[in-house]
Amino acid sequence: MDALREAEAKLTVYVHPSNAADVRRAVARQLSSLLFSYEDRFDGVLLAHEAIIESKRGKILNGLVPYFGVPVHANLLLYSPKPDMMLEGKVEMLGKESIHAIVLGVFSAAIMSDDIREKFKFKRKNDRGKFVSRSDKHHVIKKGSMIRFSVKRVDAEMNCHITGSLIPPHTGSMLWLSVHDAEYALEINSGKRSRDSNIKTEQHEQDHRTVNDEQSVKSGRQHKSKSRKRSFEER
Repeated sequence: MDALREAEAKLTVYVHPSNAADVRRAVARQLSSLLFSYEDRFDGVLLAHEAIIESKRGKILNGLVPYFGVPVHANLLLYSPKPDMMLEGKVEMLGKESIHAIVLGVFSAAIMSDDIREKFKFKRKNDRGKFVSRSDKHHVIKKGSMIRFSVKRVDAEMNCHITGSLIPPHTGSMLWLSVHDAEYALEINSGKRSRDSNIKTEQHEQDHRTVNDEQSVKSGRQHKSKSRKRSFEER
């Protein structure tokens, strides 16, 4: 997903003196307090972090409570959507005027009627609604559907709430796109091939380590066997 990115940052984390006995844990706790909230300094929402303390010497601040600053090198995973990016989400609620979806299981997105009706028509049956494509009746969006949409606006003050659109090409139901949209299908397959390649590489490395371990065990057993044989012959 385009909105996910990794970043590195050099930070100074201020720790209370009462946590001086376990600075690493205190730093992790401070960074964790920023999780799933938008931070201007990161230009996104912090999803995960890994901190490396660069120095054991902290700079003490002046004041009644002498906090000390710890220099930290942090690897960050950020959610940072921008206009015109493509996002994927699960439809949680829909009606004639809007579709509401959840991205990454956490972040909200809304697609209003002006950004839907050009491609889809709303139909209601038995108190349940769905959007059906004007060009293909099999292209359906309903509650629980996974959809792909374009970002129109991002509201950072509302924790990166997204206003999206289904008007651009390669948007709509992901299930339908995977079959009928050649570009999207190619994107999925290339990503799958990349993941499969990584899995095979990891499996090969694991198998190689296993073979080496087995050879080491066999070598050790042979060495012990020869040692016992020599000892027996000496007797």
